[in-house]
This record gives sequence, C-alpha cells and structure tokens, in this order.
Amino acid sequence: MSASNQELIDRARALVPAIRARAAQTEALRQIHADTLRELVDAELIQMLVPKRWGGSESDLKTMFEVVDAISSACVSTGWITAFYISHNTYVAKFAARAQEEMFGARGYVLMPGANAPTMTARQVEGGWRVSGRAAWGSGIMHADWVLVSGTTGDSFRTFVLPVADVRVEDVWHFTGMAGTGSNDIVLDDAFVPEYRTLRGEEFTGGSTAGAALYPNPLYTIPLMPLAYCTILPVVTGGISGALGEYQGMVERRVRNFSGAVVRDQQHAHVVLGDVQIGARIAHDQARLVFDRTETILRTRRFTSADRLDLKAQVAWISQHCRSLANDMMSNAGASSFHLDQPLQRYWRDLNTTCSHAFWDWDTTRELVGRQYLGLPLKHPLL
Repeated sequence: MSASNQELIDRARALVPAIRARAAQTEALRQIHADTLRELVDAELIQMLVPKRWGGSESDLKTMFEVVDAISSACVSTGWITAFYISHNTYVAKFAARAQEEMFGARGYVLMPGANAPTMTARQVEGGWRVSGRAAWGSGIMHADWVLVSGTTGDSFRTFVLPVADVRVEDVWHFTGMAGTGSNDIVLDDAFVPEYRTLRGEEFTGGSTAGAALYPNPLYTIPLMPLAYCTILPVVTGGISGALGEYQGMVERRVRNFSGAVVRDQQHAHVVLGDVQIGARIAHDQARLVFDRTETILRTRRFTSADRLDLKAQVAWISQHCRSLANDMMSNAGASSFHLDQPLQRYWRDLNTTCSHAFWDWDTTRELVGRQYLGLPLKHPLL
C-alpha cells in the first residue's frame, strides 16, 4: 500500500537528525551519503511521484515541497539530490510505454540526473540515434541507474534516456558550494539510444506526451520549467531554515572577544535575529503560494507564457531574498563562524551557489518582467 502524503512528510522529518549529522561528511565525500540514499528509498521518498501503476505513491507537488524542505534544512546538498531524484521520476512517465517498462519495471523508480541543456550532438541511424558530447551539472550522476541528456539534431533538439553504463562520468565537481551534490560531467561517446527512449525537445519541455497520456493524473503533463521551479524552491527554503537554526544557536551562546559582551543580550542581535526570522517565514509563505498556483494551473488549464514568467519571477525573488538572508546571518555571526567545522558557513556557501542557478537568475528575470510590462517580445530559452 502506498504511503499517504502526511506519512511521507513525517518520514522525511524523521530523517533530518541523521542527515544533519552526515552533512559535513557528505560535503567531504562530494556526493550524497550512501546511507542517506538508502534511508530515502526505504522511506519511499524517492518513489513519491512515481505513478501508482509502478508501485509509487503518486503524491503531489505540495507534498514534495514539505519533504524536500525538511531534508534541505539538514543538508542543502542532500536536499538538492533528493529533489532531483524525486521529480525526475515524472520524466520517465513522459516517455513511451516500452521505455517506462524498461525504466520502472526493475524496481519501480529511477535514480536519474537530468541534463536538459542540448549540449549533445545526435545523428539518426536505423532504430534510433547515435549521441555524443558532454553535459555539465550532472546532479545525481554519482548514484544513477539511468541518465537523461539532450542534444541537437540539425535545426531541432531531442531528449534521450540511456542506462548509466552507456555513459562516462568525469570527476570535475570541485566547488566551494553544493560540494556534496557530486554534479560531475556526463560524457557520451557515440552511444546508441533506441527511438522509443527519445522525445522531441518541444514535447519533453512542453510536458504533454503520448506517455503522459497513459495517466489521468495531470502531474505527468507538467512543463519542464514549472517543474524545475518546484523541484528547487524547497531546497532554498529548507536551506534558509537550517541556516537560521544555526544562527540562532550562535546568538544564544556567543560571547564577543575583548569586550566579553553576551550577544543574546544585545539589541542589535535581537533586531537581526527578528529580521531573518520574519524573512524566512515570508520565504516559506511565498514558496507555498508558488506551489498552490502551479497545482491550480496544472489541474485546470495549460500554462501560458505569462504564467511561466510569473512563476519564474516569484522563484527568482524568493531565491534572491534567501541569499540576502544568508549573507546577513553570516556577516553578523562573527569571524569564528567561517571555520570549516561551523555548519553556518556551509549553509551560506551552499545557498549562494544554489541561488546563482541560471533558471532563476535575478537580473535576467527582472529584465524579462520589465519587457513584459512594456509589451516587448520575450525571447529567452529558460521561460
């Protein structure tokens, strides 16, 4: 019997202490901890958006928010990979029935990175395609069983899925932030992908496919960008909650050098702590509104370009807002908080890296919104 939404949320929250205890080790390993991944699978969290037909819970986006938010509060890198693995199971449901049988049939879920930028080159051959190239930002590749990449095919592009055994992983992930994601490069050397494991790029990013039509649940028709926003937003909000917990602990115990002043007794500390408490609450409230609106559109009508830009704007604002909160906490935490054994600096580095993602780039998003209000064309690939 599949888990209920509340059971999934409760299970995620129960895992938080163990994931937090492994956060520093996850960063040192430069990939999600194997024990954590096993616990996530055993709790049926990775499978939560898999169709019931294949043994998943077929939960919803708002439940995914609560699950990923909780996990990210313990370790942002772990939350990132968890979010990708959960949401990318909906990708599988967009492919042909034969592909779904091949990917879901073995154990009812996949561990699949999704490299959506069309950086590969593909040529059509009998029965399928030959694909070569390199995809950066391969979040999830270190424990993957399947891999999704995209590539150009002349004037258009296609999305391809292939087993991890058919790709090569290059260890390039040496980052100061999100180090524990292991988002290494994915390399294909003339790999064969059968036709049934491909989709035209417009189909895949648009959401509605013959594979998705196999299910009455509109979740499997969600376009790429709205799903991407829902995937990553709880990583940011959860991360700011984790950072806030560490910062509050610092305020409660810190005594200033030289003066001997107790920080928790100082008015400035009260003001800063109050500011970030209010800011974190607003970030969560705004994020839940994004999920409410996404679910409403998904279940009632098609996403318009105005919908997509509005969601992008809200996500970009929340991201920028949380980055600012993290920076404020770090700048008021004292020099000792920059020591590598202090969790706050890890949250700070991880959040600044996450909030730099191209999907919700603040400058680009503000420009697009300004152009919309002036009635100018909106020509951007990430909309």
